[in-house]
Amino acid sequence: MGSAPGRAASWSCGFAAAWFLGTAAAMAASAASIPGAAAFTEQHCASCHNDVDKEGGFDITSLKFSPDDPANTHRWVLVHDRVKAGEMPPKDKKRPAPGDVATFVQGVATALTDHERAVTRQQGRSTQRRLNRYEFENALRDLLHAPWLQVKGELPEDGEAELFNKVGDVLDVSHVQMTRYLRLAQHAIRQVMGVELARLELPPPTTRKYYARDETVWTRTFLRRIDGNPNPERMAFPVLGQGPAPDVRARTAPLTVGDRDPATRELEAVGWMRSNYHPFHTIWDNFRAPVSARYRVRWSGYTIWVGPNGFSTGTVKDKDGNKTLVNREPTWYQPNGDDVTPGRRNEPITVYAQGPTDVRRLGEFDLTPEPRVFDLGTVWIAANEALVTDASRFFRNRPGSASNPLAQRDGAPAVAFRWMEVEGPLWDEAATAGYRLLFGDLPLEKRPAGAAEVTVTALPDPANRGAQGAGGYGRVVRTAEVPVQVVAKSPRADAERLLRGFMARAYRRPVQEAEVRRYLAVFDGELKSGHDFTYAMIAAYSAVLCSPGFLFLEEEPGRLNDYALASRLAFFLTNSPPDAALRARADRGELRRPEVLRAETERLLQDPKAGRFVEAFLDYWLELRKHDATTPSNTLYPDYYLDEALVEASLAESRLFFTELLQKNLPARNVIHSDFTYLNERLAEHYNLPGVAGAAMRRVTLPADSVRGGVLTQAIVLKVTANGTTTSPVIRGKWIADRILGLYIPPPPSSVGAVDPDTRGAVTIRQQLDKHRADPSCAACHIKIDPPGFALENFDVMGAWRTRYRGDAKDQLPEIGLGKNGWPFDFHYALPVDARGQLPDGRPFNDVREFKRLILEDEAQIARSLARHLTVFATAAPVRFSDRPQIEQILQATKASGYGVRGLVHAIVQSELFQMK
Repeated sequence: MGSAPGRAASWSCGFAAAWFLGTAAAMAASAASIPGAAAFTEQHCASCHNDVDKEGGFDITSLKFSPDDPANTHRWVLVHDRVKAGEMPPKDKKRPAPGDVATFVQGVATALTDHERAVTRQQGRSTQRRLNRYEFENALRDLLHAPWLQVKGELPEDGEAELFNKVGDVLDVSHVQMTRYLRLAQHAIRQVMGVELARLELPPPTTRKYYARDETVWTRTFLRRIDGNPNPERMAFPVLGQGPAPDVRARTAPLTVGDRDPATRELEAVGWMRSNYHPFHTIWDNFRAPVSARYRVRWSGYTIWVGPNGFSTGTVKDKDGNKTLVNREPTWYQPNGDDVTPGRRNEPITVYAQGPTDVRRLGEFDLTPEPRVFDLGTVWIAANEALVTDASRFFRNRPGSASNPLAQRDGAPAVAFRWMEVEGPLWDEAATAGYRLLFGDLPLEKRPAGAAEVTVTALPDPANRGAQGAGGYGRVVRTAEVPVQVVAKSPRADAERLLRGFMARAYRRPVQEAEVRRYLAVFDGELKSGHDFTYAMIAAYSAVLCSPGFLFLEEEPGRLNDYALASRLAFFLTNSPPDAALRARADRGELRRPEVLRAETERLLQDPKAGRFVEAFLDYWLELRKHDATTPSNTLYPDYYLDEALVEASLAESRLFFTELLQKNLPARNVIHSDFTYLNERLAEHYNLPGVAGAAMRRVTLPADSVRGGVLTQAIVLKVTANGTTTSPVIRGKWIADRILGLYIPPPPSSVGAVDPDTRGAVTIRQQLDKHRADPSCAACHIKIDPPGFALENFDVMGAWRTRYRGDAKDQLPEIGLGKNGWPFDFHYALPVDARGQLPDGRPFNDVREFKRLILEDEAQIARSLARHLTVFATAAPVRFSDRPQIEQILQATKASGYGVRGLVHAIVQSELFQMK
């Protein structure tokens, strides 16, 4: 892969998307032919690409110039790029004179550019589009001051074009879509009203301890001395101080001393030695957030060591059928709840918020052998969510498990918690700002059943909650719908005043009087139909939130006005609507001044909401949103199966890594290779990098010869490019070509089947692909796809380094070991990995290190590919043939910084690509 072919091929991606409809002027331009093209192709191309041979499935003799047809445009771009790069005609054919090539290439380029620019003058580059799922959720959160709202998952999956969910052509608006928008808008408004009701009814913020011994979800599983339980490692057990509580475990003493002995109460704890998973859940079930708000949470706990059982027990029947308890062989891998001593190391604890249907990660801390109080800080917790403390390093015992993989002959690690302390809800101005936006200072009142049309969801008093749920999932908490009513003494006047204020905030440009009247008519219509003030206001507000002014990005052909520019900038760098400061700039008409636009770009990059940009961009560019789409095989990869801590750390690594590239303006070459990454203990162990302890992610300088560094060898990237069972150089190679190298790889012919790796381990994927590449129709693409894929073959389905493949141990002796689920390994190490390859230009490499070095010989191509993806995300439009000069200008503007990523963002924002529709 030389520099010229790489640069040329990078531009051919993306013209299959039908981004324009063709105006009269454009149609007139499309009738013109390309001067000299027919003679050139007849002489140098038609001998292979004709209506008989059709090599590569392409007949150039029938290719007319019809640029109003996206497929036709795409074909001509490919012809231009391959001829310009010297790929066509092939080297074994007679080569055209350089002057003839230059004339042909220039003729095609001029025709394509003239047509696209004519369309741009009439329509702009981008098509009108709605907000995608991410943007809609963020817009609701920001408008209603409700950062806890979760609505994205309730909407249909967005379409995808040019790798992203930003292009209008694939963001359809169906009846189903609009119905969901309406329902979610009403849901969000009622949620905000529920917060106001809770503020009025709940007592002032309190601090309350929830003692572990009061959590029946744990204490019901306390181990007795002799109970014949076949899986004691699943159970919890009582701890007192840093030692055992045998009397409690034997049920000869109460679970807790309670309030009569506060000093002992503080020493009581509950211990366990497995990770949170059915049927054992480490949920603090006595706490349910009474309202969506901020809370401060602390825990008292420590690590312990639990000695082994000296024997196991079981029952036998005599001849009369009577059962007798007997001792069996020693079972050192099972815990003895009466043998508890201080822990030998720290244990990572992950904290989750668990609602009725969803689980959210809130943070982490390291439990220490010395009892301490661990402060998670202030976090948002949604109404009805409980908290879970997961000892993430521990195993997840499943039916059929043989042992605890962390157990030793003298015992196993465990954790003990004394209590959880929750302070809140913490009220401030932001907590009720959403209600004030909706209803100002109008009071909200609770009404008797049947006396109001609007209800909000509320939690019952903890004492009235349901009984213990099945399987240890926690209590069944039945919410109640409480009738409420907003009291308005002058309903019509209040409605107009409130609606005007709401629309001024909801719309991202000045509201027209006709629009106010339109949605005020919705209010009037509901009142005339007999509905009350509250119901009518919710109907009007919901209509606004489903209107084009809120749902759509409104842009006119030509240079964007200040409001459209503010929206484009905000949805680029925060994936959210413009904030008050940016909106004020637009109101003053100063945003289009280069120095102001640069200042606002810099401000938004420093805003915490820039994390939304990082998440949304990486979710599609690197496909991180698919991180849980596959699960490592419990047969071939039991050491990763159920290991959520590893997946979460891997996801954090990619986000933190890209954030540093962006914030510190690091060169784009870091995408391929860097001397640092972000790790915690679990991920460092996965990478076989010593010296990293604890649950927190931190920046780590990599050894000079490390295979890590850059995006390609990050665990989460290697996971999303595998299927959980096997890896494929074809899939990984195409992924790298599309997303990192900027090469266009067409889809395979329908007649060519997929290559299924051999999970038995008898044949390597390389051997299978050797046969596949023998087909000439496959070879042209595989010469580009396979090399980067082969370079990554030393990485398994979760990104760990390997030198041999794994195979099913059906006819082989399995390896010795236990998986995360406690099952014995059921795989064997099979054939060796061969990561050698050769780039299309003949340069060879032996492993991923050498592959990276070869790719970095053309740093500009890496930056060009990244700039292209950032431009698509920023402008919601494909990068077209005629946009190439502006992309080159962006690269030139950042060349001195090594194509710094922050510099690329600034250069894109300052470009005409960004500032024109």
